[in-house]
Amino acid sequence: MQARMSNPAVILPEAMQALLALNKSTENDGVPFVTHKLVHLRASQINGCSVCVDMHSRELKKAGQSDERIFAVPAWRDTPYFSDAERAALALTEAVTRLSDRADPVSDELWDEARRYYDEPAMAALILSIAAINVWNRLNATVRQVAGAAWS
Repeated sequence: MQARMSNPAVILPEAMQALLALNKSTENDGVPFVTHKLVHLRASQINGCSVCVDMHSRELKKAGQSDERIFAVPAWRDTPYFSDAERAALALTEAVTRLSDRADPVSDELWDEARRYYDEPAMAALILSIAAINVWNRLNATVRQVAGAAWS
């Protein structure tokens, strides 16, 4: 396997700086690190980004998450491994990642459920985190970045 080209964010250093700054802005926001990584893993699975699925699975493992939780992310609705707050974040992730799948992609019901667990700054960070991982997924999937390979 070989990527079509170098990652666009590597080619344009200002883009990389901006994306890294966006990622950094979502830290220390009231959303636990593990929740961010669960969100990143779920969006990456939906988008078919092998680089990010590999990376975020490894980050979750390094953060002490069990194989059961990591393997169950695609089926989070049907497993007992996630808290209500994590479920709300995962539901929001799926809705934001799949905006065109429904006429009302982020329903009031879904929004209200997420707001039960996340205040406004945490919601802002969560939404930005979802948006950022979707950008990374699109870059990697488009150029067919290879999972496990050094970025070039």
